[in-house]
Amino acid sequence: MARIAGVDIPRDKCVGVALTYIYGIGATMAKKVCEAAGVDTAIRVKDLTDEQEFAIRTEVDKIKTEGDLRRETNLNIKRLMEIGCHKGKRHRIGLPVNGQRTKTNARTRKGPRRTVANKKK
Repeated sequence: MARIAGVDIPRDKCVGVALTYIYGIGATMAKKVCEAAGVDTAIRVKDLTDEQEFAIRTEVDKIKTEGDLRRETNLNIKRLMEIGCHKGKRHRIGLPVNGQRTKTNARTRKGPRRTVANKKK
């Protein structure tokens, strides 16, 4: 396995897909990284030369990924909670933040159903 930005990326996948295993790099950013490094996105990770791997690693180092990005995201959420804005309150009580409906959906955010007595109509 190649190790880029502290993450072991899978050897048998194409470089464009394998880079998405790094937190903060999606499909579009992976394509941009490969273009900047001069590497074809269709080549497998196991077929990369040392120079190509080094070029990809240097390009990824220019992007905020993994620990730094997670830390920044968590600090942003904590800041919203501290100032008491609407989004911060929604984070605090564990409900969807961006205006989604909660009557029928939002199970991921709210957790498993808790049955309430006499709720039938």
